[in-house]
This record gives sequence, structure tokens and C-alpha cells, in this order.
Amino acid sequence: MHIRSTVHPGQRGAKKLLTQYGERLVCVHYRYDNTRQKRITTVELRVAEEDWTAPAPALKKEDLVHSALTAKEFPLRQQVKQRGGRWNPQRGRWELRYEDVLALGLQARIIDTKDL
Repeated sequence: MHIRSTVHPGQRGAKKLLTQYGERLVCVHYRYDNTRQKRITTVELRVAEEDWTAPAPALKKEDLVHSALTAKEFPLRQQVKQRGGRWNPQRGRWELRYEDVLALGLQARIIDTKDL
């Protein structure tokens, strides 16, 4: 079975269903079953609507992130430097790749991300 056409509310082929389902109608699919030689009409309905906040995009290993370290954490700062981390004086934060943050266990210290 495959979908040959999708029709949106108000378009030809969905007007009768729009009167039946009203604002809840999202679209109409016309599916065709080659083995049974049948056309099947299906509707997609909106059943609920609520506010939603999109999650933050997942970080990639090569993404640069900003991390906070204090001046007293000398050994940890040395490890960050060894992994290519750089001090950003304008932001007052360390910049390093996300994969290095994971390797050093600094996920909780991520302040923000930045693509350079």
C-alpha cells in the first residue's frame, strides 16, 4: 500500500471531510493497495494542542563549547590546555571541543556553545 496523494484542508478532495472534521483536520491521504485493488482514504486529525519548548540541539563532538574553570584549578586547566583548550579573554571562559569536555568529565561546567 502506498500513498499516491496528500490533500490539505480546503483543497479539492478534502472539502467534504473538512465539513465533517472542521479545524481538527490536518490532511487527507489517498492510499492505494495494488494487491486488493482498493483506494483507502485516511484522515490525519489534530486531537490535542499544547505549548511546547523545543529541546536544545544535540552537541556534536567537534562543536566548541565554553567552560568555566577557576584560577585555583591549575591541574584541570593544564589538562584543558593539553587537549587544545584556549582561554577567551573577551568572554572570560575556556573554549574547547565538546568531545574533550566529555573526556575530562566537564559536562556540568558547560556555560554555552559557540560555533567558530
